[in-house]
Amino acid sequence: MILWPPDLDPAVASFHVRNELQTELAPERIWPWLVRAERWPELYAGASHVRTPSATLAMGTRFTWRTLGVSVTTVVEELVPNERLAWRGTGILGTRAYHVWVLERRGTGAYLVTEETQRGFIPSLFRARLKRTLLDQHQRWLEGLVWAAALGSPDALPAISR
Repeated sequence: MILWPPDLDPAVASFHVRNELQTELAPERIWPWLVRAERWPELYAGASHVRTPSATLAMGTRFTWRTLGVSVTTVVEELVPNERLAWRGTGILGTRAYHVWVLERRGTGAYLVTEETQRGFIPSLFRARLKRTLLDQHQRWLEGLVWAAALGSPDALPAISR
């Protein structure tokens, strides 16, 4: 169950997207890549210029990045190791977003879910286009996480290219 903030709950958001992927890899293999935000551009083309205060995201971490060409300031609001990561972001013209990752153990593998809601002028105006773009890009991000995790730990690997 996702703990949506009331102002970004899917029922009140301009739009909501959900992507999922089943993998044979355990959540412990995926998690290190998910919390190493500065390495996201290696596995997700939609991320760039990621700047974090530490190597690994933690509860309350505030970081900046560009996602799909838009500058965003983000704060981690939920973090349960190997299970859940969520952040709130603010972007152009007051756009607000909430992004959640859930890693659910299934047998020896994991069922991965990522969901995002957005509110604001830009998400309202470009709802259909943004929704399609995010559905596509978030699926690629899920696939990139699994691809990178299959290669090994981010601590053991130099920069990789997809």
